[in-house]
Amino acid sequence: MQELQKRLENLRQEFLKTYEKMQIAEKLKRVEKLEEEVAVPEIWRDVAEATAKNQELAKLKDETDPWVLLKTQLDDMVELLLISGDDLKDELDAQIEAMENELSDLKKALRFTGKYDGKNAILRITSGAGGTEAMDWASMLERMYLRFFEKNGLKAALIERVPGEEAGIKTAVYEIDGTNAYGRLKSEHGVHRLVRLSPFNANNLRQTSFSLVEVLPVIDADSEVVIDDKDLRIDVYHSGGHGGQSVNTTNSAVRITHLPTNTVVAIQNERSQLQNKEKAMEILRGKLVQMQLEQHAATIGELRAGESAGWGQQIRNYVLQPYKLVKDTRTGYEETDADGVLDGKIEGFIDAFLEK
Repeated sequence: MQELQKRLENLRQEFLKTYEKMQIAEKLKRVEKLEEEVAVPEIWRDVAEATAKNQELAKLKDETDPWVLLKTQLDDMVELLLISGDDLKDELDAQIEAMENELSDLKKALRFTGKYDGKNAILRITSGAGGTEAMDWASMLERMYLRFFEKNGLKAALIERVPGEEAGIKTAVYEIDGTNAYGRLKSEHGVHRLVRLSPFNANNLRQTSFSLVEVLPVIDADSEVVIDDKDLRIDVYHSGGHGGQSVNTTNSAVRITHLPTNTVVAIQNERSQLQNKEKAMEILRGKLVQMQLEQHAATIGELRAGESAGWGQQIRNYVLQPYKLVKDTRTGYEETDADGVLDGKIEGFIDAFLEK
């Protein structure tokens, strides 16, 4: 039992050290304060503020609850070891091992130290040149990410989706909500290349397709990213709605161009012009922040047009023919279970990127 006690003490010390690094105590105080604030009915007089505080509370609880649970388990184990006999040694050993594994998983949060890693994320998938084949590849990536979100507790809200004429999608835009969403997904930003036997080719020839995946931090406050109004051109136009001429015939669609960088964001899915403008500005802020990170610019004003990665950064190859292999060009990490990867098993690629 002495060996188990020593192991448990080492685990407790490691837990306390990481607990402090993650500032869990401070976050728990914030949770307590937010719980008091949202419990007051008057808070709903300002729906936007109430919603923001509830969202912040939910995120903080998602982050801190596992730490609170593990702390309780460690405290209970200390007492249990004092009163247990050797006949429970194997069972206690298994429980300590489970807590060691849990702490190891929780420590992964220490990798998210970037300025925007804790933000929600915008995921935008765009098919490359190649018609139906490329649009089908874009829809395969869309499914891969949706499966990953489902398995990993991330919520995906559709912002916009433009289907292809015959199959697949031209583009799809989602807002991803969850702890460290941007930090967990930033590894996916870049061009994804597929090699396979084409199901759309009568001769069943090998085909190479490309799709661009953009991962942007959600910057929903003007104060975080200052954009000069004179640098923006805002155009409104008819939304391309479905279902006949009576649908979306107002000028509700919005296109915003950031003139210095020639960055364009167009949104037409929301019900009103104001909602489309707000969502377009949110995405534009994310795009400019991503460009700032890529160009190592100190401010948005230092950004230069045409110098972001875009279609020039091929990050991953998905080969389905003549063999099956998915390989990341930046880290060298690879998986032979290509079908599993396309079903959302991309954790290995994300971990390799974060640990490099």
